[in-house]
Amino acid sequence: MTNNKTKKLPVKGEVVYIPINDPSAVFTTYDLGVSTALLCAGFELISIDKENPRKALFIFQKISGIEKVANQYFSDKLEIKARKFFDTIKALKNKLYSE
Repeated sequence: MTNNKTKKLPVKGEVVYIPINDPSAVFTTYDLGVSTALLCAGFELISIDKENPRKALFIFQKISGIEKVANQYFSDKLEIKARKFFDTIKALKNKLYSE
């Protein structure tokens, strides 16, 4: 059973619990743009924390390369197809506002 501190993810046929409050296991950001870029780059969003009604915390599983991609986004060096970015941000906003 999951609670606010863990999230289960299927990994190669088995379920793994990710401690979402552990900075060594997750990458978090409040930024919608970088979250969209990470999704476009193939990283998996494991949860959205909406405890604060003014902003949402996007939680990704921390795997090799995620911080590099986030830094490339912020330094304007990340190349992503425009249509994929638009479609992904639209889907992410739907997820954000429908839950």
